[in-house]
This record gives sequence, C-alpha cells and structure tokens, in this order.
Amino acid sequence: MRDVTAKPDTRRTAVAESYVAVPPSGVALLRERRTDKGDPLEVSRVAGIAAAKRTSDLLPFCHPIPVTHVDVDFAVDDGGVRLTATATAIAPTGVEMEALTAAGIAALNLYDMLKPHVEQIVIHDVRLVAKHGGKGDHSVVLDPPASAAVLVLSDSVAAGKHEDTAGRAVVDALRAVGGVDVAVYEVLADDAEPLKARVSQLVEAGTDLVITVGGTGLGVRDRTIEALQPLIEVDVPGIAEAARSYGQRRTPRAMLSRGIAGLIGSTLVLTLPGSRAGAQESVAALFPAVLHVFQVLRGEPHAHGHA
Repeated sequence: MRDVTAKPDTRRTAVAESYVAVPPSGVALLRERRTDKGDPLEVSRVAGIAAAKRTSDLLPFCHPIPVTHVDVDFAVDDGGVRLTATATAIAPTGVEMEALTAAGIAALNLYDMLKPHVEQIVIHDVRLVAKHGGKGDHSVVLDPPASAAVLVLSDSVAAGKHEDTAGRAVVDALRAVGGVDVAVYEVLADDAEPLKARVSQLVEAGTDLVITVGGTGLGVRDRTIEALQPLIEVDVPGIAEAARSYGQRRTPRAMLSRGIAGLIGSTLVLTLPGSRAGAQESVAALFPAVLHVFQVLRGEPHAHGHA
C-alpha cells in the first residue's frame, strides 16, 4: 500500500460509468421498475452505494477513506441502462476506485436481478469519467517564478557544530513544488538583530518569499518571532494555522510552534520550525496553495476561492 501519510486532506470527487445492455423485454422491466426481486434500479443504487463504502475491503491496495457522499444515477435507453456513480471524500487520496466500484457493483446487481427474466445481458464500458481534487487542483503557475530566500536560524549550525538538514529539506521541497526560484540559502545564528537586518535587505531587494527555518519554539534563544513580528505589516494568520493543524495530526508537539506569517511590503514571510520533520511538514501543508498570494499581489487572473 502506498504511503500517503504526508499528503494533506483535500476535497476529492470522482465520477464513473458503466453500461448494462439488455434486450427490449429487459428495458421494459427497467422502465416499469419491476422484477421478481424488486425494483432493479433502486436496489442497484443501494448496492453501488454500499460497495463504494467497502472498496478498501475488496481491493487490497486501496486506502480506507471517509467517503462523505456516494450516489448512483440511471439513464434507461432502448438498448439498456447507463449507470453513473459519484463519490466524494475529504481525504489524502482520491476516490476514483470508490466511484468505479459503485458503478461496477451496481451493474452486477442489475444483472443479478434481470437474469431470471431475460438473457443476453452484457456489462461493458465501465470507466472513469472525471476526477477532481488533490494538491494538483490547487497548483499555481507563476511567470516569472517567485524569488525565494531560505534563512536557517541555528547557533550550532552557524558555528559548524552540526549540519543543516531542515533548511536543505525546505530548499529541495520548494524546488520540487515549482513556481519558486530559491536564490538565497543562508545560515544565521539565533540573534534577533542580524535576522531583522537580513530580512530587511531581502525585502529591499524585492525578494518575493522569505522563509525562516528555526527559532519558533520556546527555547531561550528562539527569538525568530520576536525579531520578525514588528516588521510584518499585514498578518496572514491562516498560513501558520494551516501548518500547525497539519503538523498536529502527525505529532502533538506541533502545538508548541509559535510560527507566524505575513507581508512586509510585497514580500511574504513564513517562519517554519527548525526540525527537519516539522519544516518538511509545513512545506507540505502550505505549498503550492500559498503561492496564490503572489497571484493576488501581481493582480493576475486566478480561480475564485476563499482568499
């Protein structure tokens, strides 16, 4: 089974179809909604809904996900009936298999209910029609890419006593996201004044995105928030809340992060935890959706959302 632990929950929808071809006598039964076993369409609807909720029990590599909506609709024509199944969930992985299972099992149930009455029943054209959701639906195309600086705050790394892994992981993750050009990567000691001065320089240089890594905890030297909060002109609290909420589902220590986010002029500043896992999880939670900020600042056309 594929590991989807790091993937964020998003709204996901899939639509699948199947077609059951039956002779004219079978079509008449469908339109009259009668067989010896009952209404074939309504019973098949129930069978499809029940099957969608049991998909992970039937297919060994499917993840059990909290399906929030399933429905099966029917369109009877002179050659048979087309079944359309829709499945929805808020989950880290898609629901196409749930929709396909619903369409397939509903078709099989129709076969079962019609076979005592007619012959030459054929199930075919079981296929995925559409799927939506996942991080891909929230991708942002920036041209030119957002220029970014990653500043690592660590006394031990700055002194050469330890190797930086968190900041490097953030740089790698940003490059994988796309739409971001990491032009600056630096390591600074946990000192407020040098940090304030460096961020001010980056803002003056027109850097789009400044990400700090470290100094957001409760240690005596953790002063990233105290250094940057006075510089921020527009708070964007939802960004830090999203990162903490994502992290909290993976470790209870995420609640201890004091990370903030906001704008200094047209520069977006994000403060991430100093642990490698915490920094990686924050990037996974925020990107690429957070890049929508630059579409807004640039006045570019974009899809309507909650911003």
